[in-house]
Amino acid sequence: MVSVIRAVTAKVTARTTWVFARVSGPDGIMGWGEGTLEGRAAEVAAAIERHDGKLGRIPADLAGAAAHSAVEQAIWDLKARRAGRALAELLGGARRERVPLYANINRGTTDRTPEGFARRAREALELGFGAIKIAPFDNMEEGFARIAATAEALARRAELRVDCHWRFDERKAHEALAECARLGVTWFECPIAETAENYPAIKRLRAKANAAGVRLAGAELFIGVQGFKPLLEQGLYDVVMPDVKYAGGLVECLRIAELAARHGCAVSLHNPSGPVCHAHSVHLSAALAGGERLEYQHGETPLFFSIAPGLEAPREGSAALPAPFHIELPQEVS
Repeated sequence: MVSVIRAVTAKVTARTTWVFARVSGPDGIMGWGEGTLEGRAAEVAAAIERHDGKLGRIPADLAGAAAHSAVEQAIWDLKARRAGRALAELLGGARRERVPLYANINRGTTDRTPEGFARRAREALELGFGAIKIAPFDNMEEGFARIAATAEALARRAELRVDCHWRFDERKAHEALAECARLGVTWFECPIAETAENYPAIKRLRAKANAAGVRLAGAELFIGVQGFKPLLEQGLYDVVMPDVKYAGGLVECLRIAELAARHGCAVSLHNPSGPVCHAHSVHLSAALAGGERLEYQHGETPLFFSIAPGLEAPREGSAALPAPFHIELPQEVS
């Protein structure tokens, strides 16, 4: 039973405000979820505060879906805490004790020179991450220089992944893909806008990527099974990236993963946000059959762990299943 639902926000950098949902019952036990959505923290928090705790239809708008997803996560967290069981057990059982991660170093790279990217990549490599992702394309020329410097720093000791953040049209995407493949990139993410009219272009990009030994990934902002179904049926991606903060929550992500498996598509959860989403995503990833690496927001802020006592940092590029933890906000970020 849930009696109180509250939104909790924490502005942790100039760019990032984490948005959490906290649910509690009459027994005082609390569960936590996360609905962080860049630039829309107040909107998501207000929607969490309005939520009645009933998990019916997922809202079609992204802010509404984020609030719904956050509350859904928190309710499952509450169930796990009351039962004294790991969340992964409630989601079907853990298939692995540790979940392999890839380090997303983009937000933590404040020096956006090629040398800055290379330095951060070496740091992540030294911590044991076997794959590293950057989002280099503030513009194309600088983007290529950043990729080249990062690739040189990694020297193929770790996989290099590139996120394009939908910056290109099809022609520019093909140009960027060719150069990324030449530089040894193995994962090319969100090159063009994921609108229905672009689906044929995305499928062409996948064919070109696969011919060069590169996987095409995307679909991080899609909502629910019905949102993922058309792109899976059309075979647009090698890897889809449902996010527990937007797709409808933990159970909906399980359903999306089942649908993806039927279409021969891999699932790697989108997870570039705060500690609550990370904890839930680790548990969910452990329950998924595919064994893909989970995204991890590396080094954006030290608050990632300090406000979540009990949440362990990754070790040798992987994460153990998180034990129950709580959120402890310092005064300055409450």
